[in-house]
Amino acid sequence: MLSGTSVDAIDVAAAEVTIDGDRATMLLLGHAELPWPAGLAERILAVLPPSTTTVAQLCALDNAIGQAFGAAVVETIAGLPGGRADLVASLGQTVFHDVEDGRCRGTLQLGQPAWIAEATGLPVVSDLRAADIAAGGHGAPLASTLDALWLAGPGGPRVALNLGGIANATVVFGPGEPVIAFDTGPGNCLLDLAAERLTGRRLDSGGALAATGTVRHDLLERLRSHPYFALPPPKSTGRELFDSRYLDRSLAGLPPVDAPHLLATLTELTASTVADALASHHPAEVIVSGGGAQNPTLLTALRRQLPHTSWSTSDARGLPASAKEAYLVALLGFLTWHTHPGTVPGPNGRTATGATHPTPLGRITPTPSGVSSVPVRVSSVSVREFHVSVHE
Repeated sequence: MLSGTSVDAIDVAAAEVTIDGDRATMLLLGHAELPWPAGLAERILAVLPPSTTTVAQLCALDNAIGQAFGAAVVETIAGLPGGRADLVASLGQTVFHDVEDGRCRGTLQLGQPAWIAEATGLPVVSDLRAADIAAGGHGAPLASTLDALWLAGPGGPRVALNLGGIANATVVFGPGEPVIAFDTGPGNCLLDLAAERLTGRRLDSGGALAATGTVRHDLLERLRSHPYFALPPPKSTGRELFDSRYLDRSLAGLPPVDAPHLLATLTELTASTVADALASHHPAEVIVSGGGAQNPTLLTALRRQLPHTSWSTSDARGLPASAKEAYLVALLGFLTWHTHPGTVPGPNGRTATGATHPTPLGRITPTPSGVSSVPVRVSSVSVREFHVSVHE
């Protein structure tokens, strides 16, 4: 379970995961995009950069998101065969991703897991990025773990491209070879921002308005000049970098840009920066997922940018494009529960996320009744003094 950087829904997926030797099998049981409780998505968007907020607002959101996630899990479990589950994995809602000078210094996902455990009676794996960041990685994109297992095989390189609010890519070269993973830059975030500003709607559905516009190359050149695009992987970013300030700085001093032309230009920005990031790897195939997979205008622009590459959506390989990230979280939760590392090898002796070593991801919130099969009741505590001698 997670909510992406577009904050458009709570994405939930259920899977049965098993391991036989070194092979994991994931049986997909179903997925859903559940609406946020009234007003909650707007409250989340209101605290994202460049807005400012308070500790009180973050505290209230952490609890409200946890409660909404708990209700979403209860609803999902009710529709599963037998109406039961064993474990919940939650990536939460990212509200800040702190990257400075190419190094990720921290990240913040909201959605208090105690509310989920209380609502479901199940243990919860959450906070999936922090351990990787502590080990020197970016904590993103974690999709590389699933992609490396899913797309390995002859005939590559293959690229898994997720077009969420931020676009991320995993380059899978072949069995046993290091994987490269990174955020390419804006996916849908600027498109959604411009659509809401200019039309009052939170997205340009299907890229319909962008399809009627013409790319403004003066604006595109400014947008593409951002130094992030020239950084080598591993790298990650978020709405902290590609927000309204970035768009307004790029528009400053230019002749006015009408809505269709602005959306066409922002579509070209996403397509061209993705293509630039992938071209040097000469992908034989790109498999697309995320909300952008439902935007034919964007997909057409991507195909034009990389015409000699085979393009498909993850649906063709058995993973629903709208739920791939949620199924990823299910896999990561399973790996953490069994103390397996949640990242895969990347270049230069590091993981695909840039960490110095792989590590199990996340923390576990036990069930409200505890995880021990033998209940223990503590009636008293005795404290004994102890002394430490220090010798020079």
